[in-house]
Amino acid sequence: MNGQSSPNEPFPTGSNSDKSVVQHGFKITTRKLPILKAGPIDHMTAKLGIAPPEMIFGDNVASIEQLESGWKIEFNAFDALDLVDKTGNSMLQVAHSKEWQSTREKKHEGITEVVKPFDWSYSTGYKGTEHSTSKALQPSNTPIPLELLKRPDPIIFFDEVMLYEDEMADNGITLLSCKLRVMPARLLLLCRFFMRLDGVMLRIRDTRIYVEFQTGEVIREYTAREDKYEVVRQKLAMQGRDAPAQLRDPNSIVDLLPIVDKSLERVQLQ
Repeated sequence: MNGQSSPNEPFPTGSNSDKSVVQHGFKITTRKLPILKAGPIDHMTAKLGIAPPEMIFGDNVASIEQLESGWKIEFNAFDALDLVDKTGNSMLQVAHSKEWQSTREKKHEGITEVVKPFDWSYSTGYKGTEHSTSKALQPSNTPIPLELLKRPDPIIFFDEVMLYEDEMADNGITLLSCKLRVMPARLLLLCRFFMRLDGVMLRIRDTRIYVEFQTGEVIREYTAREDKYEVVRQKLAMQGRDAPAQLRDPNSIVDLLPIVDKSLERVQLQ
């Protein structure tokens, strides 16, 4: 084998690939490993029942755990993809979708029975996977205190974790990733889904997890935004901004997209 591993051999997982920090009883952990190999991808495909994105970081995780109560929320690729519409009812009805499906059928020859109509943009309303013993996030009107996050507090832990990505047959991009920053008194996690289908639509779905360590307060904010590609392009042009470059950067366009869904939840852990 010339020292090369089998394409079906899983990458090593476990504590040797984890980065974590404990702050006031909260354990924050990230795991970043290479994209899945052929064997694990086939296994995930069979479980999901849909063709996978081009790049799946199926072993990657970002998690927050309150050690005393056992409450935990984590973000992983499988649970996010499991929320993708598998009926085809939400599939973007454009010419690109047939082109995309034909590339998947060739790429995953032998398992074409699971290649069926579904939301090929992999749009997900994933808000994280919550594990709780007694306390759980509940609907709330309490917003994330942005003023506290604007303070110039030192960052004691920062990481970015990619969960999946697909270039939609070279017609755009769809990806899901998490960013974590931990300060001495609080933390903020952002899990962002970004989809750009060139000439058709732009979509951003953000889940923010805010934790105030001393009080044990956890707030989850979910915001979904989207608009037609041409509408956003015209807005950028009117502002004199470089539309082709800006349309590729979700941070540059997020405030230009109208909100189509929003929710707030909260749990007090101590």
